[in-house]
Amino acid sequence: MPRGKTDLYEIQAHLPEEPNSFVGRERELVELRQMLQRTRALTLCGPGGIGKTRLALRLLATAADEFPDGVWFVELADLRQPDLVASRIAAVIGVTEEAGRPLLETLGEALRPRRLLLTLDNCEHLLDACAQVVRHLLASAPGLRLLNTSREPLSVAAEMIWRVPPLSVAPPGANPAAAPDAHRYEAIRLFADRAAASRPGFIIGPDSIEAVAAICRALDGMPLAIELAAARVRALSVEQIRARLDDRFGLLTAGDRSAAPRQRTLRAAIEWSYELLTEPERTLFRRLSVFTGWSLEMAEQVCSDEDLPATEVLGLTAALVDKSLVVLDPEVLGQARYRMLDTIREYAAARLAQAGESAAFRLRFRDYVLRTAEHSMAIGMARIPAPWLARVDVFRRYDVDAGNVSQVLSWCLEQGDAEAALRICVAVSPCWIVWGTFGEGGEWLRSFLALDMSAVPARVQGAATVVRAQLVLPSDPGTAGTLAADGLKLCREAGDAYWTALALNLLSEIALHTGHTDEAAASADEALSIAQEADDGWNEGYALGTRAAIAARAGKLREADQLASASVAVMRRIDQQWGAARALLGLGDLARFRNHPGEAHGWYVEALAILREIGARPEIARCLAGLGRVAMDLGATEQARRHLTRSLRLSHATGARISIARGLEAFAALAGHEGRPELAVQLAAAAAALRERAGLPPLPAARTESYLAPARPLGEPAVARLWARGQAMDSEAAVALAVDVPPEEPAGGSPALTVVRTGQAPGDAGPPA
Repeated sequence: MPRGKTDLYEIQAHLPEEPNSFVGRERELVELRQMLQRTRALTLCGPGGIGKTRLALRLLATAADEFPDGVWFVELADLRQPDLVASRIAAVIGVTEEAGRPLLETLGEALRPRRLLLTLDNCEHLLDACAQVVRHLLASAPGLRLLNTSREPLSVAAEMIWRVPPLSVAPPGANPAAAPDAHRYEAIRLFADRAAASRPGFIIGPDSIEAVAAICRALDGMPLAIELAAARVRALSVEQIRARLDDRFGLLTAGDRSAAPRQRTLRAAIEWSYELLTEPERTLFRRLSVFTGWSLEMAEQVCSDEDLPATEVLGLTAALVDKSLVVLDPEVLGQARYRMLDTIREYAAARLAQAGESAAFRLRFRDYVLRTAEHSMAIGMARIPAPWLARVDVFRRYDVDAGNVSQVLSWCLEQGDAEAALRICVAVSPCWIVWGTFGEGGEWLRSFLALDMSAVPARVQGAATVVRAQLVLPSDPGTAGTLAADGLKLCREAGDAYWTALALNLLSEIALHTGHTDEAAASADEALSIAQEADDGWNEGYALGTRAAIAARAGKLREADQLASASVAVMRRIDQQWGAARALLGLGDLARFRNHPGEAHGWYVEALAILREIGARPEIARCLAGLGRVAMDLGATEQARRHLTRSLRLSHATGARISIARGLEAFAALAGHEGRPELAVQLAAAAAALRERAGLPPLPAARTESYLAPARPLGEPAVARLWARGQAMDSEAAVALAVDVPPEEPAGGSPALTVVRTGQAPGDAGPPA
């Protein structure tokens, strides 16, 4: 899976791949690494095309070893809503939003114990929002370092501004042909590298070095402009390129004199490249600006019309790649992917507006995203027969196109287009739920559901409201229940069997979370009846899994095992292995509850293999916690501690209090196994306090007593003091108490799995939404 969807601590450098070789900047990198040691917020400033992002990526890669909790890269170029900056950061890092608490506060708490380097890339269009986030995070997380890129400073107190210089060029009057070290000039090296990539075998010789040096000087050492010029060697000699650049820059005197010289130079290079295109190439070039990235099939469907037949898109795309106006990215699912550099894309978008085509092609792209997202959702959730691998591809494909979806949703919000946006949100919601990226999805739905709903069909409103409830549930069961009930009413009115059954399943799960087992059973039974009548395998399997959890809660373990097995069978019948894996987790919990640790271990391992295919982080968390408890049951306390430490540390990194509470409960049990009753009491008390703040019901008295019993010989006053001390702890102190000082040796290294939530004890809650 791509950035942010891989296991959180498996790869410490969470960076996109660089599209080609990195040239020069050796001195800058040394200086910047030194500056990162002296300042907590460093902003790379400069005009578009100066190489801010490439320099930041290289700096992150070289500095990764200095940050034990990783280096992280957050792209903001496609984001248009300032209030989503924190959500985007949280989604990349894996922080889950909590009910009744600002996401920025949760994010700050998650980062507080960490030593990591975070980059916010392309801040210039979101300056105020980025400045607010930076100020808060710097105040909350003392081990955090921020590296930002922006055309303008963020203007925060702790910020150190570093102006990215042009690449070094041969000075005027120099004779590079006579200098044996002409290639020490970075701009010449970059030109040579990109020209050789464009025309294999190209080299800069004594007869061309002077012209190349002049080109680099004329382009002011701007990397993007040099790359565009170098691409022309496929069709022009360097002398011809030099002559054309000289002519083109003569036009700059009539341009915007208030703009920085380098910005004018860059525009001239792009303008020149654009005017060298054929008319069909220009047409496709400007229309491609609607994408953040695309495949050939996307370009053929969205950008073609009577003036530009779909059959010509392939050849024109290849021509734009050759001319370095389009970048060819690595393949995804067997398809080539393309993108434009941001500055070029902005220029293309301006040309699209000048041609009067912006509205039409944004609308075409919106319709394409809506159509493909709904079809993909039907495949992913087994409403269309397909093999499991096709369903896995749905999740992988969305991850690649998440930027496009975000852009289309931004356009919809600008236009007040609630219906199309809600349908898109509903369609991509399985990906949000699978990966645990609840915050960003929930914010989109909140924004669109706040618009005028008078013209939006009840079916769309109902499904969107149910999805919003699904996204809220992990942090706020109470609010989720209200939303699910509202959604159910709308879905019933619309006669939509699938979403009615899903709403009932969700209400059943919420009731189970909050201890209302009779309500949970009634909702699950109705959901099962509707699903079976409609031949809806997903909701049938979902309802059977929830009924299994209800039976387990009532102590009917044989019935629970039969229901969970039936859920697995239904999900496998429709080849929805994610659903099957969730039911396997239930079987694992049941086996552990029946004191069959070997069987439980087998179920967890089987589920984990499936869940890793799609990066289902919440369920991976349950597996990890289950394996930790199994190890504890077998007396393998060291192994249990490793599993649970990974789980709790990662849960704390997300800032999710529910997950932290469950992790602390597991550590309280471990402390009892290790003969440390005082620690068990304090951790149990800290967990109880977190449960209360998160809105979860308290643990059963018998469970709480199991944590307290080993300490009873100390006397009731001592137990009361320990309990009060634990309840007074904040989450950071409680986590440190649990994991930082194990009995014999310090805790191990960084966790190997991404964990968004800790696992659920049997009977503690039903299957996930």
